Amino acid sequence: MEQANTAVPASILARLDRLPATRSIWKMIVLLSMGFFFELYDLLLTAYIAPGLVNAGILTSNTPAFFGSTGVAAFIASTFAGLVVGTLCCGYIADRFGRRAIFTYSLLWYTAANTIMAFQHTAIGLIAWRFGSGIGIGLELVTIGAYITELAPKAIRGRAFACEQTIGFIAQPVVAVLAYLLVPYSPLGFDGWRWVVLIGSTSAVFVWWLRRGLVESPRWLYQAGRVDEADAVVRSLERLVELEIGRSLPDIESSAPAQTSRLPISILFKAPYRRRMLMMSVFNFFAGIGYYGFTSWVPTLLLKQGATLNTSLGYSTLIALAAPVGPFIGLFVADKVERKSAIVTTAIVALLTGLLFSVSKNGIAIVAMGVVLTIANNMLVYTFHTYQNELFPTSVRSRAVGFVYSWSRIAAVFTGFAIAMILERAGVKGVFVFIAFAYMMSAAVVAALGPKTKGRPLEYISG
Repeated sequence: MEQANTAVPASILARLDRLPATRSIWKMIVLLSMGFFFELYDLLLTAYIAPGLVNAGILTSNTPAFFGSTGVAAFIASTFAGLVVGTLCCGYIADRFGRRAIFTYSLLWYTAANTIMAFQHTAIGLIAWRFGSGIGIGLELVTIGAYITELAPKAIRGRAFACEQTIGFIAQPVVAVLAYLLVPYSPLGFDGWRWVVLIGSTSAVFVWWLRRGLVESPRWLYQAGRVDEADAVVRSLERLVELEIGRSLPDIESSAPAQTSRLPISILFKAPYRRRMLMMSVFNFFAGIGYYGFTSWVPTLLLKQGATLNTSLGYSTLIALAAPVGPFIGLFVADKVERKSAIVTTAIVALLTGLLFSVSKNGIAIVAMGVVLTIANNMLVYTFHTYQNELFPTSVRSRAVGFVYSWSRIAAVFTGFAIAMILERAGVKGVFVFIAFAYMMSAAVVAALGPKTKGRPLEYISG
């Protein structure tokens, strides 16, 4: 391997940032996004198989049982409890061992856990294995976010996350359609919800194929002191890009100094990171209530309004078809709009449409408001994933994002029980007032404390 000279280290990350968005760059982003598709499929199936689990007699849906170990809320809570462990406690693994390996093995982990879950016949077995799969999903979430942030040149970071979310959220209509077709029935004598879980678990077939086309993050290699390896990765990308554009790359822009050693985790409790940690923790807590309060409960909420199982799943499927639309819009606007402004705007739109959804009476109005809310929700999601990954240094990025992101999972655990109680006392309208308050708080904290990040090198934002 060619030994890096003294000029190389200071320019490696600037060289990565100057790369134009060619086929090779987008191929890496798409490969990561395909991993995110399977991850979201497994995460989102929670809501869509819940009615089938009740129908099969494994879980119960009457309100008092929500608070017991056999209720729908317990099943939803187990998913998010696992996510808390994966994001909060396991983020250091990706910071320690790199993005590429953890991306692969965490995908295998939760796929195996879900496969075993599909053959459970008791609530305890179901919930235990769902907790295990949640750990793998949580670790994968923070790993993919860090991976994309560090590979994407600065000019397309927002669009890279929009691409990831667009491909990922195609999983929502896929799982909704499969649930609509399978959950009410038992094809070949096998409960429909089990088919939905096992179809998602086939993602394991693609794991090694996905891994072959990916390089390790040059930024992670650089901060780990493996400067020659980081240089080799960037050189290989430069050669591919130059062949694709048919000319030499532009001059290197100046960049901020980057760490070539690991920073202690204590750096996150000093300025400016302490304020950012507080802001994103509060944001994630309330955004988690808003987002999962809707997406994890919409079929059940429709059932509580008097819809049949088929009607509930039918409406949910139509709403889910809009899931990729929000991030798809982001492919055109993500790097043109300041991140914090986009977060505040989409949270307010979600707040208003959620309230309108709760008072809608006919099927057309219910689906229309659900579609707008879904679009706003998922535009909010790709924006804040971009934003929070930009705010922290490479050597502690997974741990920092894991910590702040875990608050959304903590919120989601308790949101299930809170919604069950609110449903009993205030009905569906009360649930959406609760959700609207959460969106208001998430918008307010980012508006008050959030720095601007759009189009800036990572080393200036997080260095």
